[in-house]
Amino acid sequence: MLYPHVSVDCVLLGVNEEKLCVLLVERADSPGDQIDYKLPGSLIYENEDLDDAAYRVLKESTGISKVQLKQFRCFGSPSRTQNKEDVLWLENASKLKIGRIVTVAYLALCKISKRKNLSPKYKSAQWVPVNELPKLPFDHNEIVAAATSEIRQWIEIEPSIVFEYLPSRFTLYELRRTYETIFGKAFDIRNFHKKIASLAYVVPTNEMQEGVAHRAARYYRFDRAIYKKRSIVNKK
Repeated sequence: MLYPHVSVDCVLLGVNEEKLCVLLVERADSPGDQIDYKLPGSLIYENEDLDDAAYRVLKESTGISKVQLKQFRCFGSPSRTQNKEDVLWLENASKLKIGRIVTVAYLALCKISKRKNLSPKYKSAQWVPVNELPKLPFDHNEIVAAATSEIRQWIEIEPSIVFEYLPSRFTLYELRRTYETIFGKAFDIRNFHKKIASLAYVVPTNEMQEGVAHRAARYYRFDRAIYKKRSIVNKK
């Protein structure tokens, strides 16, 4: 049985056409003229662990379960449920009387791919640029803004997040544009390349781009073993 006072919401961020985007799902039965899109989320079941609930929501909204979600913040303002249409929709969907709800937000930077196996409660899912969001139900705009700030802090502390997101081989241009898209600002090319050159775990390969109109760029790879050794040394 669903528990009416606690929910989980998943913020899945990804880069699409050089824009930082968030995955939104379309509600199957939206009341009135309300915006149909929201973050993937759900009330938890009474006997359900929070992490289990988050991964259940992930599978419902993407059809996959291999993305690593991380809990980052709780949102519990009484005003979360002040919109009567939001509450009506949730009551109809859950068959429960809804009062105050605290939601636990989860976050992941994931690769954009085709979604499948959507739950019947969602019509569709789409990636929307975080700086072009419509007005979302509940406090989902606030949650997305907090998640965008949070992922940037995570990357500052744990750069491997970006390299795990990139293909197994990448050019310095691709790496820089990924950083610029996530952080929402331009990086000085020379300074960026100088910084990357100082990172032992970003290893140049012998492979070059082929069939490109411009000067072929070298491919690089992320060396996890070197990164782990660096991380252990820094923690001592």
